Amino acid sequence: MSKDVPAALGVCLKELCLGTVKSQYEAVIRQATAEAWSYADFLLELVQRECQQRQHKRIERLLKASKLALEKSWAALDLKRLPTKVVQQLRTLLSGDFLDRRENVLVFGPPGSGKTHAVNAVALELVQSGRRVLFTKCSLLVQELLKAKRDLELKGLLRELSRWEALVIDDLGYVQQSREEMEVLFTLLAERYERGSVLVTSNLAFSQWEQIFKDPMTTAAAIDRMVHHAVIVELNVPSYRAEAAKKAKQGRAGSVEPPSSSEASKPQG
Repeated sequence: MSKDVPAALGVCLKELCLGTVKSQYEAVIRQATAEAWSYADFLLELVQRECQQRQHKRIERLLKASKLALEKSWAALDLKRLPTKVVQQLRTLLSGDFLDRRENVLVFGPPGSGKTHAVNAVALELVQSGRRVLFTKCSLLVQELLKAKRDLELKGLLRELSRWEALVIDDLGYVQQSREEMEVLFTLLAERYERGSVLVTSNLAFSQWEQIFKDPMTTAAAIDRMVHHAVIVELNVPSYRAEAAKKAKQGRAGSVEPPSSSEASKPQG
């Protein structure tokens, strides 16, 4: 190889933004020479390494932008405490096909049942497969929408949110909002209808959603749009936080040693 080739090649690869090829082609050349690769095999190895590195960096950017809790992963999800039907529903969601169909996912359950963890875990898996997902608490999202409306920037914010394939809205109805706040939330849901998926967690059944949207007609319209294309997951299980507290209490009680027989026989003063 001419001495000028590496320098010229480095310039070209930098111009083409092929950073991985630039940093690894010499090592691949040595491996290809030692193993007598064909030119096609050599080129394929370099291109695959470039693609893999770009995919890795893209996933890193998506994870950071998603605002998902990395600790609430699929591996950390205790599937044994969930009903079989729920586990099957969650596993089906991992394929991401529902995103292509613009379907929603509605997860209901009492506080502590694991709604947020379940949705967060599914969303993390979707991001790992290259999907664009954004997680937000309902109360924070509403305030952001309301501020945008007051600043006459609501249209721009809705357009920005539409770029996400899935929008996770956690704890819908957990915090009571004003009518004005719920109006902007309804506007978002109406805007995403059949255009992008929404994943919602709520401890309120549909029969209680009038508490959220304040008006029977608005409530009916919101439910209609949400359930038209939707997967409904019901987590009718006890609070895992209550279970953990109970086990901890039992553990502390079990750790107290009973008095010895000699101590028990002593007269009490």
